[in-house]
Amino acid sequence: MTLNRLGHFPRHARMLLALATAILCCAPASAQNAYPTRPVRIIVPFSAGGSTDQVARTLAEGLGRLWNQPVIIENRDGASGMIGSRVVAESKPDGYTLLFGTQTTQSVVPGLFPRIPYDAQRDFIPVTELVSIAQLLSVPASSPFRSLQDFVAYAKAHPGALTFGGSVGATPHMTMELLMARADIKLLGVPYKGSALSMNDLLAGRLDAMFDVIMTTLPHLRAGKLRALAVTSAHRHPLAPDVPTVAESGYPDFVTDVWFGLFAVAGTPPQIVRKIADDSRKVMTDPQRSAMLTESGFHIIASDPADFAQYVAAEDKKWRQVIRAANIKVE
Repeated sequence: MTLNRLGHFPRHARMLLALATAILCCAPASAQNAYPTRPVRIIVPFSAGGSTDQVARTLAEGLGRLWNQPVIIENRDGASGMIGSRVVAESKPDGYTLLFGTQTTQSVVPGLFPRIPYDAQRDFIPVTELVSIAQLLSVPASSPFRSLQDFVAYAKAHPGALTFGGSVGATPHMTMELLMARADIKLLGVPYKGSALSMNDLLAGRLDAMFDVIMTTLPHLRAGKLRALAVTSAHRHPLAPDVPTVAESGYPDFVTDVWFGLFAVAGTPPQIVRKIADDSRKVMTDPQRSAMLTESGFHIIASDPADFAQYVAAEDKKWRQVIRAANIKVE
């Protein structure tokens, strides 16, 4: 292209150049607005099955329909969720690899292990808290304890005599540690590799008490094999309305529900983060899906990214304090 006598591009050439520049400038924004244009992976850092998979697969099915793209659930179990979390932390920040995180992976593991291969606060962007699920503090049906007050009174009079079970660092274990700190009692913790094993011993009367999610505990309550002393939610649970909250039982603000949320890699464009959050909210609040999850004991949250980020930071602080106070060490 040649200059005219005045040293300028011809008028039609300037128009073409301006048009080309506008197209180039708009291309990234258009690509982001079109997200997703290919399959999206959601890494679940736990084994297949159970409550995490139920929520993750419900979300993936809904997002896949909404986006007209496959949304693939990939289970990467191991090392208390660190293996799967690392896969996401090392992926491209483009919204095509997401983490299905929990308070264990994002708020407990970072304070529990001295070295982890990523920074849970800096390497991920909280997108949305999807759901929470309450825990029940239960005892065998043959137990003499009829209330949390009875349980605490006995524990105060007999330090270390009562046993509880759970996987070290898992939410049931951490919740009991928090209760011990708040009630100023000492119980004997018995470590298990999974909640199913500890539940079996609770049912057999080999353990005195245990926290576990309501969906796992409720069938045993209805069968008359367990007795629930308290629920960890802020309000009484609709599936167990006769069970008082821990707060009602004398420990205000004691809320330790299990929560599941979606996280993106740090550096993911804000427009994509917002789209994932907005579309996840549409999926989770769909009447049919939300009814199905509610019947299983879940409480639908579908929060805003900013609110979720604030909540995750508060959870991290809370559980680090519990870990330090209880002097829990995991090598």
